[in-house]
Amino acid sequence: MTTSRMNPKVDGFLNKAKRWKAEFETLRDIVLDCELTEEVKWMHPCYTFESKNIVLIHGFKEYCALLFHKGALLKDPHGILIQQTENVQAARQIRFTNVQEIVEMDATLKAYIYEAIEVEKAGLEVNYKKTTAFIIPEEFQIKLNEIPALKTAFEALTPGRQRAYLHYFSEPKQSKTRESRIEKYIRQILDGKGLND
Repeated sequence: MTTSRMNPKVDGFLNKAKRWKAEFETLRDIVLDCELTEEVKWMHPCYTFESKNIVLIHGFKEYCALLFHKGALLKDPHGILIQQTENVQAARQIRFTNVQEIVEMDATLKAYIYEAIEVEKAGLEVNYKKTTAFIIPEEFQIKLNEIPALKTAFEALTPGRQRAYLHYFSEPKQSKTRESRIEKYIRQILDGKGLND
């Protein structure tokens, strides 16, 4: 690994890491051996090929992970790619709980990274579900019918923002909770803003 390709911002990320520091450093070494460009995106080390995101290193309470941005397109012969939640369409993770697991998977991880690079070189894209494939909660549909401006504003949002709202509004099991979430975000939708804007 050439140190010239190491990004000082990632050094900063690693220095601040309270958990998974050794695992992050081991993953970093493996990824940099694959000739990717090291950057920081979404406050995490992200590795790119010709400005296209390939993998991201991140940590959670129970595990740290190498996230493949287009992991859904990888062959996964070892069955190790994990879909984080049912709503994640493209990304897939390989999870770890210690350095030894990462070291033992060195060759496998590199093979997956090289395949991910080939996916980018080939220009392959994930077929995302259309927003129309997502269920509109009944409580939200009632509001859309009652307030034409809300319907117009919602339809003007980007598909990603629409999906984020539909997912967030659908999550609660109780109708009352769904209704309160919808009420809370009506103004934001009318203002043309997404859930996290």
